[in-house]
Amino acid sequence: MATAASAGSGPDPGSGAELVRGQVFDVGPRYHNLSYIGEGAYGMVRVAIKKISPFEHQTYCQRALREIKILLRFKHENIINIKEIIRVPSIDQMKDVYIVQDLMETDLYKLVKTQHLSNDHICYFLYQILRGLKYIHSANVLHRDLKPSNLLLNTACDLKICDFGLARVADPDHDHTGFLTEYVATRWYRAPEIMLNSKGYTKSIDIWSVGCILAEMLSNRPIFPGKHYLDQLNHILG
Repeated sequence: MATAASAGSGPDPGSGAELVRGQVFDVGPRYHNLSYIGEGAYGMVRVAIKKISPFEHQTYCQRALREIKILLRFKHENIINIKEIIRVPSIDQMKDVYIVQDLMETDLYKLVKTQHLSNDHICYFLYQILRGLKYIHSANVLHRDLKPSNLLLNTACDLKICDFGLARVADPDHDHTGFLTEYVATRWYRAPEIMLNSKGYTKSIDIWSVGCILAEMLSNRPIFPGKHYLDQLNHILG
């Protein structure tokens, strides 16, 4: 992830490529003065550019395409938006995908890790999570990877849900049993029905993740920090 200033022309009319922390960002002439922000860095910038290199494996390509297709359709205050997808001149030159998004200065993981949240902050963050999730579920989409690091924040305490690479459409009028997999959601936020009955879960798996996130905001530590599959179940059932 990098930040950039938006302008009409770049510093080099012949090329828009810039080197950021050893990674080449070939984003064309519109964006320049790129700088690395990582997770949780602050800066007076206009946009964030997410670089995806998905073409090493078909699964990564599918996840990248799924995320782009979903986010292009979603328009909600509590869901990260896509401002632009930077296009390459030809398909032969397409080695990476660059997605331009609003910059959110940090995420909930970083915030909980560094400070104790007030009850007002917890209530406001939870409200925004559930508000965004209601919109997602109303479109019959399961996020399947809700966790603090996928909840972006800015200095005004606005929250946006991001990372839809594992999301799936779950139309109640169709049988998706054969397409639902167990390996979704980060372990600590994974609902028990995913581990015990991987082909029969519903939107409730996202609600479980929200409950785990709420407990973490209240205690400043994960509620079910399992080290592996069985240990995770022991934490939940114990």
